[in-house]
Amino acid sequence: MIIGNHDTDKAVFIIAELSANHNQEFNVARDAIKIAHEAGCDAIKFQTYTADSLTLNIKEDKFKAGDLWSDEYLYDLYERAAMPYAWYTPLKAYADELGILLFSSPFDHEAVDVLERIDVPSYKIASFEIADIPLIRYVASKQKPIIISTGIANIEDIELAILTCKEVGNENIALLKCTSAYPATPESMNLLTLHDMHKRFGCEVGLSDHTMGMEAIVASIALGARIIEKHFTPDETLDTPDKAFSLTPAQLQNMVISIRKTEAMLGKVNYADKNKTYARSLYVSRDIQKGEPLSKENVKSIRPGDGLHPQYYEEILGKIATCNIKAGTPLSQALIDWKPKA
Repeated sequence: MIIGNHDTDKAVFIIAELSANHNQEFNVARDAIKIAHEAGCDAIKFQTYTADSLTLNIKEDKFKAGDLWSDEYLYDLYERAAMPYAWYTPLKAYADELGILLFSSPFDHEAVDVLERIDVPSYKIASFEIADIPLIRYVASKQKPIIISTGIANIEDIELAILTCKEVGNENIALLKCTSAYPATPESMNLLTLHDMHKRFGCEVGLSDHTMGMEAIVASIALGARIIEKHFTPDETLDTPDKAFSLTPAQLQNMVISIRKTEAMLGKVNYADKNKTYARSLYVSRDIQKGEPLSKENVKSIRPGDGLHPQYYEEILGKIATCNIKAGTPLSQALIDWKPKA
């Protein structure tokens, strides 16, 4: 998948998710872009919504938030977590200036229009929006790469979302494995799903991680993830809604380093270790005179590995030296008379 100038076939695409950690302060959001860029992330992602685009302002128990926010009503939570739409143009300009991609998760048609006006390079569909088929269709119609989190989805939900994208001619789709819990526990991750997801749906896959550590990210890359998304906070002293499961700037930088190291370790399929210097090989262990037979007394299998392969040891015993050979010489074909004895 190509997102902006990034090819996920060549390197894992790393997304720093700001979410509600801007604290509704413009300078905090601006600083977050710089922090993500300096950490080595490929993109910073926002969430584009208003409280009215997500829920109703009704104070009943069924409109209460869960997980970390169980004492709040959804409307109040979203109202204090939303990023003002007026910020998008200057923030996109700043991201372009630094050279980091900026995109977002829209939650209604108006949000998509806001993001189209600043020409984001990609879109993300949040986990709970995978059922919003009209929204997915509208996003996909913009013919930009679309990344879909699958946190609450079953196979049929994912198939419908993919079909919806393809119906409007957009096949540039990636799926993120996601556990929609904040924070997510290690045993809830089921990362083996990544391999099945890639095979079953034929899409690029990745991980949107809500766990408290780095282990899920490293493991997911080993399992084929090509996109990683992780929440972070630019200022850990701020009391923001998503702070509890967000990385600090230092942790974000360490995450990027861990991802790049993991990629380097995975490498490619390769059974040959280049460093065979210290493998065993056949060496002359005692001076041998021309015409003298090779024996267990004058040839040994030792390190280093630039002599004849040890597999020939039994075969060379009793063969005749073609010249004088000094102890410490690696045995070679040319030093041996291979003709059978008379």
